[in-house]
Amino acid sequence: MQDWVYFLDFPIKDTTWIFFLVLCIILFAPLVFNKLKIPHLIGMILAGILIGPHGLNILLRDSSFELFGKVGIFYIMFLAGLEMDLEGFRRTKGKGLLFGALTFSTPFVSGLLVGHHVLFFSWGASLLLACILASHTLVAYPIASRYGVNRRSVVTFSIAATMVALVASLVILAGISNTLTGEADWTFWVWFAVRCAIYFASLFLIIPRLTRWFFQRYADQVTLFTYVLTIVFFCGGMAELCGLEGILGAFVAGLILNRFIPHVSPLMNRIEFVGNALFIPYFLIGVGMLINVSLLFQNLHTIWVVIVMIVVGTLTKWIAAFIACTLFHKTKEEGWMMFGLTEAHAAGALAMVMVGTNLEIEPGVYLMDDAVLNGVVIMILFSCIISSFATDYAARKMAIAEEETSTAGDDEQILIPMRDPDIMPQLINLAILMRNPKLDKSLLGLAVTTDDAQGMNNQSKAKQLLESAAKICQAADVRIQTQYRLATNITNGILHAMNESEASEIILGMHRKRSMFDSFHGTLINNLLSGMYRQMMIVKCLVPVNTLRNIRVFVPAKAEFEAGFHRWIDRLSRMANQLGCRIIYFGPAATLQRIAAYIQQFHDNTRAEYEDMDDWDDIMMQTTKLQEDHLCVFILARKGSISYRSEFENLPNQLRYFAESSIILVYPDQFGDPQENLTFTSPRVHNQTDTLYSQIMRLLSNQLRK
Repeated sequence: MQDWVYFLDFPIKDTTWIFFLVLCIILFAPLVFNKLKIPHLIGMILAGILIGPHGLNILLRDSSFELFGKVGIFYIMFLAGLEMDLEGFRRTKGKGLLFGALTFSTPFVSGLLVGHHVLFFSWGASLLLACILASHTLVAYPIASRYGVNRRSVVTFSIAATMVALVASLVILAGISNTLTGEADWTFWVWFAVRCAIYFASLFLIIPRLTRWFFQRYADQVTLFTYVLTIVFFCGGMAELCGLEGILGAFVAGLILNRFIPHVSPLMNRIEFVGNALFIPYFLIGVGMLINVSLLFQNLHTIWVVIVMIVVGTLTKWIAAFIACTLFHKTKEEGWMMFGLTEAHAAGALAMVMVGTNLEIEPGVYLMDDAVLNGVVIMILFSCIISSFATDYAARKMAIAEEETSTAGDDEQILIPMRDPDIMPQLINLAILMRNPKLDKSLLGLAVTTDDAQGMNNQSKAKQLLESAAKICQAADVRIQTQYRLATNITNGILHAMNESEASEIILGMHRKRSMFDSFHGTLINNLLSGMYRQMMIVKCLVPVNTLRNIRVFVPAKAEFEAGFHRWIDRLSRMANQLGCRIIYFGPAATLQRIAAYIQQFHDNTRAEYEDMDDWDDIMMQTTKLQEDHLCVFILARKGSISYRSEFENLPNQLRYFAESSIILVYPDQFGDPQENLTFTSPRVHNQTDTLYSQIMRLLSNQLRK
């Protein structure tokens, strides 16, 4: 009986029941609010208001909410940096910085004037209010991420604008605080600048090298996840030591780790899962527990402060977003997205107002009173609601438009024959990086053993290999169909599986020579090359795929006339985009021109460079520039095809000089009408019946008629 009395004694203090109630909110709030067509982010905040000390007083905002809340806001900023399209930002950084200047200066100037002339604050308090209104938090970013539009240019602009506004506000806040306490002389600003310079320089110089070293030596996903979180909170803690906000450090950590954690990798899926399932909801519930709605009905001054801040903050952020939308020639939905992401005030605003209420400018007189504190807390609620609705509306519209223009007609179906457990994870990770996520087609995992005594003994190993592949795909939230086959020989088993599944291509590991009499490709790959005409990628990866930072592609003359020309460009471009690395094409000028035109039209975010290489034997000159984290891709051809060259026969000897580099040998599709592929009108739909031979015969026939 005493246990029940203890449980019903509100607020609840037992940690088990506290965590249980929080999990119930995280579980049921999205279900309920999705039915009401309301973003569940708002549901978390409203639930926090209801159960918090200013609501039903079921739970106190104890240290657990402070801890998990801080982790949650760090997570939001970290994910924003981690998922940011860095190449898109490099190409449009001017627009991102311009939008940042607009979304900071418009509310800042308005807040300064309104604070002094309408709310009758002192100039110091008005300046702090201007900083509060000018800064914002990416509270609605998980909504954009959930709809899959988080790599659109307007989202990148908004993230860049968030950093501009946050940094500018924090610098001004530091100036206000130290000026009023008499510490802001020239030595303060010099030392502040030195600390910041050392902070950013050390992070960007040390952490990338440390991360590459760590990822190359440890593959356990739990270890990698722990390492990532360690880096995030180290960057956040060091930012606070420098006089900056920890959320800025978390964002910097995301930028640094961006290239090491592909957006479709198992590690990325785990990071997003933990944040969206626990830490971010905890933060939102904690924000709701701060809000005391009853204050609106107790003090007219508080009501007036709240109304002024909400109107000025919302209107000025809206004006800035739609000025930028007009200047950048974006759609109406993209303008609402920019507004939605830059409207919410949360962690930054709360930290700034706490500085104001604790800053004693003279005995017993503080820069800001409790009415402003309560007003800011209420403003957080309304700004988060407005931000969530605007972002949800824009993200839904943008996702629908993107779905309508997705790549219809792509016959992508990637088959991965697996034999060696050591290279299987690399093959799966490559396929995940190269697949088209918009199609959401499953991968095909295949294990074949021969129908004899030796093959029967390998059955259990083959099935274990398929189970391991399925676990990797499951961790990355990618579907895979696994298939085990008994066949008279391995080649027939793979070819039959390929025909039955209508696979578009094969990715398999490179053959290891068993003796000096063994051929370079080995019997299996040679038989596959002669028995099929779909794309084949032969892989030798010496380092984890996510640590690659440079892709070098060697293309022979006339490769643009092959039917599979666009397929391998698509695969390599997606891989480069996911890894955030450069891709350099070497080949004849005419071929490079075709590659550049296609990439510009369909993969404009790719960091592609082009270098003329007229002679295939010139690839030997590149060996002096190679490093261990470079990937060399050789575009080859089967005998009798348009781009086949006799120099390909010498490739095994040449590859001896690439022994320390990761390699992919690509044999493109050898069917279809090559001329049709050069129109760029429907690059992913190939005519499989018409051949170059038939086209030549038609031309000859027309000439004979004439």
